[in-house]
Amino acid sequence: MDGARYDLPDVDAFTRAYWDAAAEGRLLIRRCAACGRAHHYPREFCPHCWSEDVRWEQASGRATLYTWSVVHRNDLPPFGERTPYVAAVVDLAEGPRMMTEVVGGAAGELRAGMAVEVVFRDGVAVFRAAPPGPSA
Repeated sequence: MDGARYDLPDVDAFTRAYWDAAAEGRLLIRRCAACGRAHHYPREFCPHCWSEDVRWEQASGRATLYTWSVVHRNDLPPFGERTPYVAAVVDLAEGPRMMTEVVGGAAGELRAGMAVEVVFRDGVAVFRAAPPGPSA
């Protein structure tokens, strides 16, 4: 292995705002002023209507679990030290679907549609099961 870290982003001028916010514990998404739809991963144009009138917006950090897979083997550093881990896709409350990791719980307790919330590990957004909300 070459000693590279495959879990850290390549930050460029466009994505710097996203990664700086993540380092502060804030999740940003992009919202299109033309069609009103949000998207993630950050792009300089709207993937729905192709408008370039898109802006950064702080996401709530709330999401629902769409799907997941337990990874038992990964030879890229530092993932091998983390196995088994849960690679997942979540639906953000604002609409976009996001690839991520679910942390802090047993994989056997995961359910499609369960509430999750963002937390940050080394400046990268990951998700954990959300605490139960107040009873109605």
